[in-house]
Amino acid sequence: MTEKSKLETQTLKTDWPEALAHCELCPRRCGVNRAAGETGYCRSGPTAQIFRYGAHQGEEPPLTGARGSGAVFFSRCTLRCRYCQNYPWSQQGEGEIYSVAELAGIFRELYAAGCHNWNLVSPTPWLPMISAALAQVRAAGLDLPVVYNTSGFERLETLRALENLVDVYLTDLRYTGEDAAHRGSDAAEYVKTARAALREMWRQVGPLRVNAEGLAVRGVITRVLILPGLAAEACASLEWLAREIGPAATVSVMAQYTPAHRARDSSPWNRAITRAEYDAVARTVERLGFTEGWIQDFGAGRSSGLAGFKMAPVKKQARLQRCSTAGRPAA
Repeated sequence: MTEKSKLETQTLKTDWPEALAHCELCPRRCGVNRAAGETGYCRSGPTAQIFRYGAHQGEEPPLTGARGSGAVFFSRCTLRCRYCQNYPWSQQGEGEIYSVAELAGIFRELYAAGCHNWNLVSPTPWLPMISAALAQVRAAGLDLPVVYNTSGFERLETLRALENLVDVYLTDLRYTGEDAAHRGSDAAEYVKTARAALREMWRQVGPLRVNAEGLAVRGVITRVLILPGLAAEACASLEWLAREIGPAATVSVMAQYTPAHRARDSSPWNRAITRAEYDAVARTVERLGFTEGWIQDFGAGRSSGLAGFKMAPVKKQARLQRCSTAGRPAA
């Protein structure tokens, strides 16, 4: 066994603060000392950075419910997708710094607002801070399902350390070829990484389960975004999911692709998907027998109202420190 493969089999230390001293939280394993100010591929620093948070209505129905998903949009990302609609904060680093106590305050505020869950959007670089903040609010008797909202580009050792911390994994399968993954997201190893990650997520929490209100309490939701020129890869991802997990897996097929960021300057990324591409994926869903999940209508979501085009940052406020459970709507 090589030295590298030995390292791969080791379980990530669950002492999260130590992870910053030699950061290997994501598959890139940069090894930088973030605690000392060094930055790696994602450019994340030693303190959590957040662009926006609040009740979010843009997720799948079991997450959104009537009062919204309590989304926290973290800055930075382990990918550099040329079409990212969230690029102002995922790649350009917009957002503000929050201490662990302030992050715990955000979780308290979302709880008090009646949100159905704590939805961590692109959380991987910030897991040490998130873990500490969740420990604080839970010690105070507050609890909601934790949604891990990810591109799927996750390191197995990191996911294993999240067992019993995450309730719902909202993950992606975007590519089936190394070339497309490299061109689209600067991650040629995305396919094998995301598939291994999904298997681990399934091992931890299994199929989607909802409560009497139809709200997600545990399980995996797999998003498949139809990309222009890559409908065949979306179909292949669904084939893999049906074969490896089974048609009972909950899928969310997304047709909302809109050229953003660097996608506007290159083909085929600079166009919307076609009706033929959409129909090919929809037929595959039907043929494979998936019965749980959603298929977005053709043309849905193509507007300047997409998150990355109109979403404004939330400015830090002193009231974060004063949040309490008072006023939370009845379940």
